[in-house]
Amino acid sequence: MKELAGRLTELDPDAGAAVQVIAYFDRLAESRAGLEALVRGAAVLAGVPARLVDADRRVHVRVEADGTRRETDRPPDAAWPSAALAPGGAAALWLERAEAAPPSVVDAVILERAAGAVRLVLDRTRGRARSDDPALIETALDASAPEPARLHAVRKLGLDPAAPARALAPRDGRPRIVAAHPEARLPADRLGVGPAVPVLDLPLSWAAARTALRFTADGTAQDPGPRVVYADELGGIALLADLVAPGAEPPPDVRALEAAAATTPWLPATLHAVAATASLRAAAVEINVHHSTLQDRLTHAEHLLGWPLRTPQGRLRLQLALTMRHLARS
Repeated sequence: MKELAGRLTELDPDAGAAVQVIAYFDRLAESRAGLEALVRGAAVLAGVPARLVDADRRVHVRVEADGTRRETDRPPDAAWPSAALAPGGAAALWLERAEAAPPSVVDAVILERAAGAVRLVLDRTRGRARSDDPALIETALDASAPEPARLHAVRKLGLDPAAPARALAPRDGRPRIVAAHPEARLPADRLGVGPAVPVLDLPLSWAAARTALRFTADGTAQDPGPRVVYADELGGIALLADLVAPGAEPPPDVRALEAAAATTPWLPATLHAVAATASLRAAAVEINVHHSTLQDRLTHAEHLLGWPLRTPQGRLRLQLALTMRHLARS
């Protein structure tokens, strides 16, 4: 193979390099190299960072061009040369090459050979991910389950026991667990996202995710607000969840909001824009009305609610009332 590569290099440097790449990954495959070694080989041969992501199997490996493993929060760029590991593109190997030109012959061979070797390793070591197995998820999130049982469930779900993970609380009530990396796919629905924790602390992440779900909204004109809420972004606001129980008599300010919204259809979206933006002009842009129209609406809203909305204290009261409205209706 070395002699063939040398002869081809004399005739066509790209062809010679491609043969060397094929031989390199064949040797790695024969030695049953692991995922990190394969991604490292792709990065070093290409001279740019390489990244492997398989969201279904909870696999995420990124290696710099110098062979150092280093993770990043930056998501993959669709312009990077890549090779899908399965139909649909949920799993892929990328070369983080910034140039806009089409991938070279050598890049294409690196991706093809490395991706083929990665598929074999994933099938051999991970099998098909069972990320939606309810029994396994229930065990992993059960604080009363023995630690060995939870670790076994985590491994069966395709999670790395040494890497952090998050619990998810969708509106349909069926818990999910995802690896804590930027490429993790989230359900397209109202969702509470627990903090990233060691896998044995997933019961704590699950409790926080259920609390975060109560702060979500439908994102409609009558129920404006975020559809996805991260528990670790709530801070002290999370304490309100203990004070406002679903189905109980809502606080007076929430009752005032509900009564006003029942007679004034534009009120919920307008008040949400005022509470969620940095200025009244930004709020007017958010709901696509003139600044003077917003001022008129606020005057009417203040009359209905019974407190000012254009002072710092009034704005804080409004923010709390809107948040408690979500909690009371959840």
